[in-house]
Amino acid sequence: MWSFFADLIRNVGTEHTIVVMDAEGVGKTRRYHVRPSRMITMWGGSLVGAGLLVALLVVFTPLRTQIPGYGTKEMEENARLNTLRVQALQDSLSAQRDYIQRLRRLITGRVDPAPPSDGARSESGLGAETGAPMGPEPSTAGRGTGEAAREVHQQPAFTPSTSSAAAADALVGLSFPLSPPIANGFPTRGFDVETGHYGIDVAVSEGDYVRSIGAGYVVWADWTQDGGYTIAVQHAGGYLSVYKHSKRLLKQLGDRVTAQEPLAVTGNTGAVTTGPHLHFELWQNGLAQGPNSYIAGW
Repeated sequence: MWSFFADLIRNVGTEHTIVVMDAEGVGKTRRYHVRPSRMITMWGGSLVGAGLLVALLVVFTPLRTQIPGYGTKEMEENARLNTLRVQALQDSLSAQRDYIQRLRRLITGRVDPAPPSDGARSESGLGAETGAPMGPEPSTAGRGTGEAAREVHQQPAFTPSTSSAAAADALVGLSFPLSPPIANGFPTRGFDVETGHYGIDVAVSEGDYVRSIGAGYVVWADWTQDGGYTIAVQHAGGYLSVYKHSKRLLKQLGDRVTAQEPLAVTGNTGAVTTGPHLHFELWQNGLAQGPNSYIAGW
């Protein structure tokens, strides 16, 4: 057999006659005229055609997905979405770090002495003094150890200007005992540091006014995920009062308020609520205070 193929290769350009007969020499013999060069050309062309066919099938049909390591459109889209999610998480972590720093300055009273400009106020997304509801912030603030720390949204802290005009109109200290921030209502959950409840919950009727316990400046007025519409007032002596779960806010960041001036309307907003109520907190120099010791009738 090998000698036969060797003869064909040695004489590629010549024509050969192949006689086919039975081994015993009986029966009709058959003769074939072959030219090795043509046979090689046909075999090579067949291999090239088969290779092209396989390549076309791989490129233009789903068979390419069966090749190990070849990515599908779904995999590419998932990779793109995962990249976007990672970038969003990095932005969220950066925003949370900034929020924690702002929250620490707000609670400890280390706030910027200059009030924000009108442009900054408009960018904060606050409603007008007419009390129109403000849209909720789509992103959730970072979590802290206490409820107050969990529910404060990142907003620039504010204190009144130290100019001569502001000094002439300086805040007076709180007058104890303080009047309740709401006219009607009864406490349903008290101040409990061990469970992280740094305030008092008071059941109320929806639609009543939430009033400031004393004169001060609004340093927070926005939506929080857990506390809904929340407003905070900075008072003299390092006191900070916080009012959560309002239906809508009547004041905005930087407003000067007086004692018993309406700040918001009671409601049932936020994730951490089971009915219309006011969550009230009182802080002094960054430390949570039990409101029962300060509010008359509580």
